[in-house]
Amino acid sequence: MYKGKRILATISARGGSKGVPGKNIRDLGGLPLVAWTIREARRSGMIDRLIVSSDDEGILAVARSHGAETPFVRPAELARDDTPGVDPVLHAVAALLPETYDYVVLLQPTSPLRTVADIDGAIAACLDGGHPCVLSVTEADKSPYFMFTLEDDKRLSPVIAQERYHTRRQDLPRVFMPNGAVYVADCAWLAQTRSYLTPQTRGYEMPRERSQDVDGLLDFDICELLLRKAGRIA
Repeated sequence: MYKGKRILATISARGGSKGVPGKNIRDLGGLPLVAWTIREARRSGMIDRLIVSSDDEGILAVARSHGAETPFVRPAELARDDTPGVDPVLHAVAALLPETYDYVVLLQPTSPLRTVADIDGAIAACLDGGHPCVLSVTEADKSPYFMFTLEDDKRLSPVIAQERYHTRRQDLPRVFMPNGAVYVADCAWLAQTRSYLTPQTRGYEMPRERSQDVDGLLDFDICELLLRKAGRIA
């Protein structure tokens, strides 16, 4: 609980990964991928309850073995490739009724480098600022001000219209992109908007070294290297 508000954290980990089969329970530095997120979430002093939402019994068993609750099996229709990310979150909130929460935090297992400081920092930014939603972002490594579309005649057309083209990155505005690590939202607001990205959404900046997303096998190697560099594994 934080500032008198009950906070639910849900880890969405479906079983149907096609790029890397069994991705969410694949070993990363001695722990299943999902366990890195469970471990940091359990360290939070702000989260009242931590659950894992999955359609896969293997993932649910691993989650329980690492200290997360698995109060339900996610319906198959909410575990498809085209399922919007907000739908399993709203399902989790509804599935726990009559127990209610003021805020829900979505933590994706594919962001294993995020720490409890990032989780609590995003929660505090949301509640302290009186915002309905805060999501974690990181500075983009490539500026869209340097990006172009290639027209049929091979003409370069800038993605962002500019009066003059800048040649130095230092002269450009900083730009950010969601990194998928932490989503914090007011439960009632999220049920109404069914989207995290609205004009009311605010960003919580995270460093690049904790913003790596696990999509393919190479990402496992990169994350393990970064975890070792940070001293989080031997």
